[in-house]
Amino acid sequence: MPSDKADASSSSTPAATDTPAVDTAKATNIVWHDGAFTRTEREELLKQKGLTLWFTGLSASGKSTLASALEQHLVHLGISAYRLDGDNIRFGLNKNLGFSPADRTENIRRIGEVAKLFADATVVALTSFISPYRADRDSVRALHDVAGIPFVEVFVDVPVEVAESRDPKGLYKKARQGLIPEFTGISAPYEAPEKPEIHILNDKLSIEEGVQIIVRYLEEKKLLTI
Repeated sequence: MPSDKADASSSSTPAATDTPAVDTAKATNIVWHDGAFTRTEREELLKQKGLTLWFTGLSASGKSTLASALEQHLVHLGISAYRLDGDNIRFGLNKNLGFSPADRTENIRRIGEVAKLFADATVVALTSFISPYRADRDSVRALHDVAGIPFVEVFVDVPVEVAESRDPKGLYKKARQGLIPEFTGISAPYEAPEKPEIHILNDKLSIEEGVQIIVRYLEEKKLLTI
């Protein structure tokens, strides 16, 4: 399923061979090695809390633009933040994944694990992925919950008609022509969050207003101190 950054099916690249979803551990003879201090001690020393902000929405909804603006705002305030973007991740970590259902699930699983590591290091991790399946997003949330790391789902919401009218990379046009199969919002479903922590109506707000809404939420929940 495609994203502003084509994280799922916004590419004409043929799908790779199905990669089985990773739900069981194959590694053996391994033992978790705790560090010399706890996450709480790290947060106290670095004077910052780590968390994951998970931006989800249709392709061309403005996820990446909003996440980029928020990242810039936070870093200018002296807050360590890093954006993990759908297309960018596929240039490296996930370059061996295609756009089959199994590969899409593995794509989200991997980035969920990476985001958790960033957040554990007291960085504000901002992920921008369509992540159209509710089950995949819930799995990432559960991963954070088990680790005791805050997970904030940000639903960047626009009607598909608005997203299609924007179409910065011409992906909706290709999908209408049948050149991109299983394109989210056109020929494949997007399962909207039922109870996102933050709901941005991105066809009615400016980027600055969207950033303000997110920052205000984080301050109210004491996840961010400015």
